[in-house]
Amino acid sequence: MKEFTSLIVPPKEQQGPAWWFVIKDDTVLVQREHLGVTVPQATNPSRLGLSVLRQHYLGRLDGCHCYAAEMAEGASPPLGMDFEGLRKVYGRLDEDLFALAGRALQIIDWDRTHCFCGRCGSETRTHATERAKECLKCGLLHFPRLAPAIIVLVRRQNEILLARARRFTTAMYSTIAGFVEPGETLEEAVMREMKEESGITVKDIRYFGSQPWPFPHSLMIGFTANYASGQISVNDEENIDVGWYTPQNLPPQLPGEMSIARMLIDSFLQKQ
Repeated sequence: MKEFTSLIVPPKEQQGPAWWFVIKDDTVLVQREHLGVTVPQATNPSRLGLSVLRQHYLGRLDGCHCYAAEMAEGASPPLGMDFEGLRKVYGRLDEDLFALAGRALQIIDWDRTHCFCGRCGSETRTHATERAKECLKCGLLHFPRLAPAIIVLVRRQNEILLARARRFTTAMYSTIAGFVEPGETLEEAVMREMKEESGITVKDIRYFGSQPWPFPHSLMIGFTANYASGQISVNDEENIDVGWYTPQNLPPQLPGEMSIARMLIDSFLQKQ
């Protein structure tokens, strides 16, 4: 893993190439390579033949400056490059660059959706030293939105609970997840989501890890838990199928290796 330092104030002078995470709608500009894709490097977007609407300094990745920028709708990519959705480049783009591409997409989306104050309706401006938009009239600061969501691997002896969500476009099975509601603790969100989506109750809830998930602006907070009681009851609005699986009879399609859902599953398999 490369070392990333998050910063807000850009350097006074840009010397040498920087990583440019160029966003158009919900896609990112990538440069085609023989075995995958990468993010273009240049001293500024004009060197790539691009004219940007807005830009933000992200920080340094192993000493190399990183920027997020937005292209106008309908803009064409430079020769040898494409605008692709994050899900499409998942697994093809270097893990560190993928994480920064997700950060860039969230910051650009926040910037263009907070041009006016949500309290008084006046115009906002980008704060000079904070990642915030400041209202020119009432002074209210608008920070980037982040939606916390829990994701849980439930164990029952040598089995784990997996679900095929209705929103999945393929026959993939994953661990159960859901957004945290106002006033809830993370543990309460785990209990509620498990009951709503599978009909069971759980115990021994333990923190596993977290992962930024820019679809569009979530933070996935992973937990493990043990089965306590109840029979599986499928929520037709959320899931097509929910069931118990052993390491020997896992569904043929699981989440991608970079996702925290797969990390939870792989951690269970390693212990088995």
